[in-house]
Amino acid sequence: MFLLTSPKGDVIDDIMDAQVIYRRRKPLTPTAFYEAVIWVVPTAVRGSAHGYKYRLALVVDGACVLRYDNEAGKGDHRHVGERQEPYRFTTPEALLADFHAEVERMLK
Repeated sequence: MFLLTSPKGDVIDDIMDAQVIYRRRKPLTPTAFYEAVIWVVPTAVRGSAHGYKYRLALVVDGACVLRYDNEAGKGDHRHVGERQEPYRFTTPEALLADFHAEVERMLK
C-alpha cells in the first residue's frame, strides 16, 4: 500500500497497488527546480476519469509557482501562482509536455 501525499505532505488517499511510472526532481537554476511524480492507480482518483494520480510542481525561490495535480475531489487542474484552473488530462506524455512547455515559458 502507498500513501499518496500532496506537495505539503498531507495524505491524499490510501491506494493499494499504486505504481510509480515517472518520478523526477531536476534543478533548473540555482533557485529553481521541478518535481514530478505520476502513478498508475487501480481506480480513478475521485474527480478524474482516468487511472492516473499525478503532481508536478515548479518551485522558484522556495515558492511553488506552477503545479499540475488531480487532488481527490478536485479533479484535473493546475495552479499558476494563486490561481487555480481546470486542466484537460489526456495522457501522461501530454501532461509532461504541457508542464515542461509552461516551465520553459515561465523561466525565460
